[in-house]
Amino acid sequence: MKSIELKHVALIMDGNGRWANSRMKPRSWGHIRGSFIVSDIIEAADEIGIKSLTLYAFSTENWSRPVEEIRLLFKLLKKFIVREKRRIINNNIVFKMIGDRSELPQQTVDLINELELQTKHNSGLNLTFAFSYGGRKEIISAVNKCQIEYPGQKITEEMISENLYRPEVGDVDLLIRTGGEQRVSNFLLWQLAYSELYFSPTKWPEFSKEEFKNIVLNVKSRERRFGGLTQNSNLVNSSKVAHLHRSRFSVEAQ
Repeated sequence: MKSIELKHVALIMDGNGRWANSRMKPRSWGHIRGSFIVSDIIEAADEIGIKSLTLYAFSTENWSRPVEEIRLLFKLLKKFIVREKRRIINNNIVFKMIGDRSELPQQTVDLINELELQTKHNSGLNLTFAFSYGGRKEIISAVNKCQIEYPGQKITEEMISENLYRPEVGDVDLLIRTGGEQRVSNFLLWQLAYSELYFSPTKWPEFSKEEFKNIVLNVKSRERRFGGLTQNSNLVNSSKVAHLHRSRFSVEAQ
């Protein structure tokens, strides 16, 4: 059996607040501790040859949290970029943030724009931060772009895929969620259509490079069929086979 090739891994970094509360600490303590785990996981993904890593840092639903907690998350984003900028550049990583930047402090937006510009021609790991992001909102945005770009035409899956926030990283091969919850929480809904799912009970501040690597090895041993009876190398090939079978069935039925 051929192992799964994992090009794009997505991560929902969950459990910061519950981890802190279980230690009789404020939720902010968990977010601060969790922010330092991010660097380890990026490093691990790079070490094992993952092509794209997308991290869910702040969702559109997170705006309902207390104002002080939101402000802290903004500060942690800024501190991460300042702290890790040189390492991202030196390691040939391509950095991109997807989501609504309009409510971020201008200084933080400037830092994001600068890092994106400085790394756009790099050829290493595609690192994406999803901040103030929602999967449904991304799909609506893609459909609206399609209507402008292809007026009067029937919208296809390919058109939508090409107009997502970061189309070059493609579909997600593996989604990992830490913290014990088992849901996707409006994250990369289009890209997760055929993703493998792994829900870890480990809360994000205790997640480690070793666990990340073990999960990837575990999932690689699975067999992906994309709805068929035999393994195919990727979703594109599986779709082609399905189309061929549908065409053959239609001819034989006539």
